[in-house]
Amino acid sequence: MNQRIQALKPYPMEALTARKAELHKLGKPVYDFGTGDPTVPTEPFIIDALRNSVPTISQYPTVAGDQQFRETCASYVKRRFGVTLDPESQILPTAGSKEAVFHFPLVFLDTDSNKTNVIYPTPGYPVYERGTLFANGTPCPVVLREDNGFVMNLDGVETQTLEKTAILWLNSPHNPTGSVMSRSQLQHMVTIARQYGIIICSDECYGDIYFQQAPTSILQCTTEGALAFFSLSKRSGMTGYRSGFIAGDATLIARYRVNRATMGVASPVFIQAAATAAWNDDEHVERRRKIFRERRDLIQDFLRRKGLAHAGGDGTFFLWVKVPAGYTDFTYTEKLLEHGIVVSPGSFFGQGSERYIRLALVPDLTRCHDALEVWNQIQ
Repeated sequence: MNQRIQALKPYPMEALTARKAELHKLGKPVYDFGTGDPTVPTEPFIIDALRNSVPTISQYPTVAGDQQFRETCASYVKRRFGVTLDPESQILPTAGSKEAVFHFPLVFLDTDSNKTNVIYPTPGYPVYERGTLFANGTPCPVVLREDNGFVMNLDGVETQTLEKTAILWLNSPHNPTGSVMSRSQLQHMVTIARQYGIIICSDECYGDIYFQQAPTSILQCTTEGALAFFSLSKRSGMTGYRSGFIAGDATLIARYRVNRATMGVASPVFIQAAATAAWNDDEHVERRRKIFRERRDLIQDFLRRKGLAHAGGDGTFFLWVKVPAGYTDFTYTEKLLEHGIVVSPGSFFGQGSERYIRLALVPDLTRCHDALEVWNQIQ
């Protein structure tokens, strides 16, 4: 077995799933703020689009995807960000964002060159590191600090590291902190990437989950040498559909498209039909934001009264909470678990997170109220 892969710890969320199963087995009430898998029902019009598109004869889908799907994605980017893209050359469908993020270094890292570094934020999505390791690249995590708003800053990265970097992962809005990068901050990343010949990969899967100003896309700064990764999982409550797309630099898209045929990750036509319906509609997204806002406001008010606080930003449906004095992320997580409240310890998301926990705004308002009543009894 590949020794680098064998050295990896189990995927963090699997451990959380196992703990939840233990609680259910004991018959205890479970208030699940752990995994970011929203339970808001998928819109009926999306389900109808899926059902109406299941073919009588099922054939292999193409990696390039359905033309209507690509045109719809380009229309969404134009509507949301004011950026015009060519649906033929600048849009590529994906089976959700996770596989696309994971596979990207396999295609674009040349391990025979001196540019094998991949820079990514920590805390952050574990797949940035894991995809790098599977591709035999060199992970280069950059710690995001609370005093800098948990925003990526490369000023402390050595020139030698940047010179050997092939890929820079950005994530805004950011999982797990909710931080949002400004346009000027994104533009600064573009300047650095161009100076050192680095590909920018911007994970924008939470781009439509926000509570203040709509976040900026990297595509509003440049479509050259950069790609944005989009997903319907959180935007439209379609985690189980596994659908998303990549947009940006036409040359990078073309190279990735050729190699993805080998990976077997083409999206089924009926999934693309449902996705087309979802990307075409913004009203259901606004309804989802309202639902998450109600939960967020309720929990933030409780946290303030409890002497705790969300330390992150205004994006995503996550709250990034500093644990009370005397606790680590793991000990406080265990304390909450004893009472059936499931959260994610910050260490799941990498170094620099040992004093935080992440809450996913998944339970409905009633369950949130119930959970907070229980939490309020915990000292």
